[in-house]
Amino acid sequence: MAVPKRRQSHSRTHMRRAHDAITLPNVSHCPQCGEPKMPHRVCPACGSYKGRQVIAKDAG
Repeated sequence: MAVPKRRQSHSRTHMRRAHDAITLPNVSHCPQCGEPKMPHRVCPACGSYKGRQVIAKDAG
């Protein structure tokens, strides 16, 4: 089993972890109601996807 010969420095550890940051999800707006939603998903507010009604939602 391979074992590192030397301890990894703080600088190398931080450089390796530089790409581990959490990024915010992309948010697009629904063309029907204008509410923010995740792209390529049904709008949770009005239930439409690609210009057609997929889920029946109540108006009020």
